[in-house]
Amino acid sequence: MDISEPPAGASPDEAPGQRIAGPVEADQPPAAAGASLAVAAAAESLPPPPEPGKRRKLLYVTLPGCWGALLAGCLSFTPSLLPRGGIVQGLIWGITAAIGYGLGVLLGWIWRAFADRDPRRPRRRSWLVFFISAAVLVVVSFGLGQYWQYEIRKLMGVTDYNIAYVVASPFVAALIFCLLLVIGRGLRGLYRWAAALLNRWIGRRAAHAVGWILVAGLAYLVVTGLLLQGFVNVMNSAYSVRDTKTAEGVHQPTTSLRSGGPGSLIPWDTLGWQGRNFIGKGPSVSDIEKFTGQPAMEPIRIYSGLASAPDAQSRADLAVRDLERAGGFGRKDLLVVTTTGSGWVDPALVDSFEYLTGGDAATVALQYSYLPSWISYLVDQSKAREAGQALFDAVYGAWSKLPADQRPRLLVAGESLGSFGGEAAFTGENSMANSTNGVLFAGPPNFNTLFRQFSDHRDPGSPEIQPIYRDGSIVRFANDATTAIPPSGQPWEGSRVLYMMHPSDPIVWWSPHLIFSKPDWISESGQDVLNSMFWMPFVTFWQVTADLPFATGVPAGHGHKYTSEYVDGFNTVMQPAGITSEQLASLRKIIAGDD
Repeated sequence: MDISEPPAGASPDEAPGQRIAGPVEADQPPAAAGASLAVAAAAESLPPPPEPGKRRKLLYVTLPGCWGALLAGCLSFTPSLLPRGGIVQGLIWGITAAIGYGLGVLLGWIWRAFADRDPRRPRRRSWLVFFISAAVLVVVSFGLGQYWQYEIRKLMGVTDYNIAYVVASPFVAALIFCLLLVIGRGLRGLYRWAAALLNRWIGRRAAHAVGWILVAGLAYLVVTGLLLQGFVNVMNSAYSVRDTKTAEGVHQPTTSLRSGGPGSLIPWDTLGWQGRNFIGKGPSVSDIEKFTGQPAMEPIRIYSGLASAPDAQSRADLAVRDLERAGGFGRKDLLVVTTTGSGWVDPALVDSFEYLTGGDAATVALQYSYLPSWISYLVDQSKAREAGQALFDAVYGAWSKLPADQRPRLLVAGESLGSFGGEAAFTGENSMANSTNGVLFAGPPNFNTLFRQFSDHRDPGSPEIQPIYRDGSIVRFANDATTAIPPSGQPWEGSRVLYMMHPSDPIVWWSPHLIFSKPDWISESGQDVLNSMFWMPFVTFWQVTADLPFATGVPAGHGHKYTSEYVDGFNTVMQPAGITSEQLASLRKIIAGDD
């Protein structure tokens, strides 16, 4: 069987000179796009022009490309971290098939180069074998995919299942595949036009090299500059409008212990949507007393919004002055929180902290973006780092001037991008231990500097999903904070730093390195990840990428959903006196109910 030829009636070639990975570049992050460009560049050469008067078809396919698309598409049904619906499966299927098509064409071109021959039409028998194989492989893969998805849903307690979306997934995949193929062919056509134009003034090889560089550069600028930046600008404008509104049921505080209340230095209307949610909610004194069975205090909450001051440093300074005004430095515990995205503070995080302290606590946070977390995750990392460092430095500066026996315990916490910003204030584990009385981070993104440092330099033999760093003397990692945190039996004295992360959390494990490198975690057994999951170049990257938007759409304790786990996280870090296991169980229910 000749596996390298175009079908009858199709354009005579698609190997030399084709944009192999071009169809997927428009949807790839820079790392993936760069990899595709490298593959494409390796396969570029001059194709023969079409016959006079004969137009090249836009959606013709070749046999090697079809085999590549078939095999890659079937592999896209293998399980990833989270359950996915039919539409998402269709997107992954289409993208992965487009990548496989390009790789198939590339391999066909390499085979012909070694065989030293030109493209020839495949026999009808070759196409018959392909179509029979495709029918069998797609049916088997589709069935296995549904079984794996059922197992993941059962593992996480997910009950949602839409059969209509599952039926629609092949059509979604076909649409995405054709769209990416058209984009790739369009880029290739532009490249040929540019090369032909340049060939009037410079040599043929130079013309094609320069033409390729021009088209690749133009595609990059359009994707990252026009499309991405335009999207960010539109979203920023939309969310900035929402930031002026207030959620239903949220009211301006009547207490001076909160920003926006009587005597506050920060006006209520400058707090933003998420800031007003943070300030206007939380457990009352009676709620805390009901939990502890003892007299409680009203917690202090301080927040500085984007409209409160012109830059991060000014917002941080303003928040500290308001914290001083409200008496925050006179409380027993003081928590510095770096927000996520649009200024969101997880209610479960702060509520757990306030219940466990009996209300004798103050929390301070500030906003650094209008954008929701999943967009800030891509474009606002520097703002998160700046905000986290500015706020902690401002709080620490005022806190360190107090007499040692009159200071509150200083703690730092953050979730997701908030942990990224929170880490920015420190240089390592000793910096954390010397500057604070405890740190709690949940769902740290894979690009977190210190998180990666601790994980990459973990003790030999400890798994990546729950590493042990320097015998756990300062930093430890928990998949489930309700259970013993390794290393068991080792002392954990002084300030404690705890990272909570689920084996099924795509925020923790997503990285462009997944394209070409197998991570350690992929072969380690996690309590909420199927053992059937394995790593494949390109495929695993797109599967985990598709998990990202749905990271919080699963029950608590899985994915990026950390709720009642904050109870045990703060209990571990703070070690509050007098809290019983029965109270912890009761508080978990309270926090889960609030969520």
